[in-house]
Amino acid sequence: QVQLVESGGGLVQPGGSLRLSCVASGRIFSINAMGWYRQAPGKQRELVAAITSGGRTNYTDSVSGRFTISRDNTKNTVYLQMDSLKPEDTAVYYCNADRVQTINGYKYLGVWGQGTLVTVSS
Repeated sequence: QVQLVESGGGLVQPGGSLRLSCVASGRIFSINAMGWYRQAPGKQRELVAAITSGGRTNYTDSVSGRFTISRDNTKNTVYLQMDSLKPEDTAVYYCNADRVQTINGYKYLGVWGQGTLVTVSS
């Protein structure tokens, strides 16, 4: 079984920074792309940033230049550094792994974490 666990959310003032982490656990052999999504109250879940196993990244326009996604493949961990936070960044942030292969050959598609709440407010 594969699980994703996020951490690092919290309350921050506008202009502040937070760093989210997401650790994948289980008998993992490899993870394909990983990403961060967010869902604000009353809105649909949206992709914030994604990173391939090789380190190629993409960002939604509203966070480009403020957020940085990175990963440590040796630790099966993906990070989201969020700077210059705005009130409109307030949301539950979810980690996603689009394909995880375990040591015994099982493949898990579309694995999600439980989410971590980020609140940007003065």
